Amino acid sequence: NSGGKTHAVKGKQANGWGLYDMHGNVFEWCSDWYGDYPSGSVTDPTGPTGATDGDFRVIRGGSWWNNPWNCHSAYRARVAPGFRFNLKGFRSVLSSSR
Repeated sequence: NSGGKTHAVKGKQANGWGLYDMHGNVFEWCSDWYGDYPSGSVTDPTGPTGATDGDFRVIRGGSWWNNPWNCHSAYRARVAPGFRFNLKGFRSVLSSSR
């Protein structure tokens, strides 16, 4: 339902948790370095074990350009840190005092 373009924040309905624009508007650029997941069970992996740099960053969530089945938070791709294109963005986060 993108019409082949990005949309303003809160331009579509919120998901079941009240969050807007989580999947399919633009890829979310992550601070994680791209690499194989570690073996075993992990929570919130940040990239290859011990990585402090790399060639690619992780992007997640899909974009308006992707097929619907790729628009979910488990979908990830890689992109060089300096590469710019209109399919990726970032999410500012503010902790709640509640």
